[in-house]
Amino acid sequence: MTIDLIFTVITYVVLVIFLGGFLYKIWLYATTPAPLKIPTTPAPTSAIGVSGRLASEVIFFKSLFKGNKWIWLGGYLLHVAFFLLILRHLRYFMDPIPEILIILQQAGIYGGMFLLVPILYLAYRRFMVDRVRYISAFGDFFILFLLLSIVLSGIGLKYFYRTNIMDVKMFIMGILTFHPAKFPDSGLFIVHYSLILFFLVYFPFSKLMHSGGIFFSPTLNQIDNPREKRHSIS
Repeated sequence: MTIDLIFTVITYVVLVIFLGGFLYKIWLYATTPAPLKIPTTPAPTSAIGVSGRLASEVIFFKSLFKGNKWIWLGGYLLHVAFFLLILRHLRYFMDPIPEILIILQQAGIYGGMFLLVPILYLAYRRFMVDRVRYISAFGDFFILFLLLSIVLSGIGLKYFYRTNIMDVKMFIMGILTFHPAKFPDSGLFIVHYSLILFFLVYFPFSKLMHSGGIFFSPTLNQIDNPREKRHSIS
C-alpha cells in the first residue's frame, strides 16, 4: 500500500469520525432535558433577544469579558487568529479561489504567525498561575500543545521547508472529489497533516465542542418568561 493510498484512507476515516462525533454530540445536547428555567440574569424576554445574546457570546465572548479581561483577551485573540488561518487554508479546498480569499491571504499569514502569542500566553497561565493550574486537566494542556505543534510545523512549511503547494491542493481536491491524488513529497508536511488529522479526531471528544454546545446552554438560550409561560422539558 502506497503512502498516497494510506493517507487517503486515513483522511476519509478521520472525516467520518469528526463529522459523526460532532453530529452525535450536537444530538446529545439537543435531546438532553432542561428541567429548570435558568437563564442567567439579566436575561432577554424574547426570541430575538436570545438570538442577540447568543450572537454576542459567539462573536464577542461577552460573558468571558465580564468575568476576566485577560483570559478574554488571550482567548479572543486565539480565536480570531485561528479564524484567519482557516480562511487562508480554504484556498486548498476551492477551485477557482474566490477573490475575497485571495485578498485575505496575507491576513491569514499574519494570523498564523500571531497565533503563537495567545497559545503561549494561555499555556503560561495554565502552568504558572496556581489557581488556574489547580483546575486544569490533562486535556487543557494537551490541546494547547497540539495547537502549538500544528502552528510551528505550518510555519516551518511556510518559511523553512517549503513543499509544492500545487501538490497539496491536488491531494486535497482529490479527497473532496473522490479522485485520490499523489500525496505531497515532504516529511514536514506529513507531520503537519498528521497533526491536523489528529486534531479533527480529538475535536468531538474534547472541550473544543464548546463551539457547538454553546448554542444549547440553558443559561443562554432560554427566554426569561417563567411567569408568562409554563416551562416544559418536552
